[in-house]
Amino acid sequence: MAEITQRDGAWTFDGESVRIVPGRDKNVHLARQALGELTVPLEALAGVAYEPGRKSGRLRLRLRAGADPLAQATGGKLPDAADPYQLSVDPDRTGVAEYLVDEVRQALLLDQVPSGPCDRYLLPGPPVPVSATAGDATASFDGERIRLEWNWKTEESKKSGGPRTIPLADLAAVEWFPAAGLENGFLRFTVGKATATAAPKYDPHAVVLYGFRKDPLMALVAAAVTARMPHPFAPPEPADAPPALDAPPALDTAPGGLQKPEEGDEDHDALLRRLRALGDLHQSGVLTEEEFTTAKQAVLRRFSRH
Repeated sequence: MAEITQRDGAWTFDGESVRIVPGRDKNVHLARQALGELTVPLEALAGVAYEPGRKSGRLRLRLRAGADPLAQATGGKLPDAADPYQLSVDPDRTGVAEYLVDEVRQALLLDQVPSGPCDRYLLPGPPVPVSATAGDATASFDGERIRLEWNWKTEESKKSGGPRTIPLADLAAVEWFPAAGLENGFLRFTVGKATATAAPKYDPHAVVLYGFRKDPLMALVAAAVTARMPHPFAPPEPADAPPALDAPPALDTAPGGLQKPEEGDEDHDALLRRLRALGDLHQSGVLTEEEFTTAKQAVLRRFSRH
């Protein structure tokens, strides 16, 4: 097991998933606090990296496209402070951060996790009901319908129609864009086959975002809705087709007639290398006795699986 705890929060990797717990420091972003604890399965990851910095480093998870409704809804546009898949790392914990990266990468290799898109969400998204107030409205979602309630900043022509309720079944798309420079951001719900023609300021299906700290909370509403819509990479419904012919038996030889190596042999060698690396980290003082023992037990459990 690999674990690192910082002011921003704590990450723990047990060989199967990365558990992310937001920190309790007052500077931890509201969106991270509202999102709460996350469990990211190994199969949802495309990669992990530690990025050193002058004052502090940064751990960063890279998710497979389509694995997470939040990432899908925001398109990677969340500000760093609100991104739950980043963790600021103090200089004295660099070794532990690099060890966690090494452990996750080794597990991705051993489990042969593909880096391509997912055809279903592997994270559930924010729980419902969920509600956020930012910009010119309060947006809420109960799992079946979205409700937009306007405030004093709402354009009069949009507010005059009263609160807006949108059934999930009528929804075609969700868009969330943050404010940038002098341009406002927005959260927009597209209904049916309609295309948005009005600016968000006048669109009764959109919330205007002015670039304030609470704007990413609207991304949580967008993510909760996205999680309950059809997946963008889901395979199409199969059409009627004739029965497939029986496939020829797989050959146990590689090109040229050479016998393929057993996958278990490759996994066994990789695990042995991991044990040696753990021993080196322990001897050099990067890992404490307790950390070394916990990590070694995790590797030995993987031996039993292979």
